[in-house]
Amino acid sequence: MPDSRPPQTSLPVDLKQKASLIEQQWSPRVVAEMNDYQFKVVRIEGEFIWHSHPETDEAFLVLEGVLRIDLPEGCVHVKPGELYVVPRGVEHRTAAQGEAKLMMIEPRGILNTGHEGGDLTALNDIWI
Repeated sequence: MPDSRPPQTSLPVDLKQKASLIEQQWSPRVVAEMNDYQFKVVRIEGEFIWHSHPETDEAFLVLEGVLRIDLPEGCVHVKPGELYVVPRGVEHRTAAQGEAKLMMIEPRGILNTGHEGGDLTALNDIWI
């Protein structure tokens, strides 16, 4: 089976620059892989849908703006340079008042909407 990944280079990845290339909000794009994990950048604004990932944790690193993560017990605000990990199986919703740019770290093949589906489900494995 052919490998659809771009060739690995020894150059650093400029995460903010890569995020600025994304045309549509809520459309994560892969910028790197490590083993079976993907590093994705995304632009968001407004509220996403409530969902969970029963099979994995999900990590969010904020590049610009402020990320709000709604959880069953309340919300967490994550600022630029901060990282937050949503544990496996925990229902959550991401949101931002004004645009935010993030990096997500998760296993290859994980859908952004978990098992909820819907109009905001993004295609996987799209590199930028």
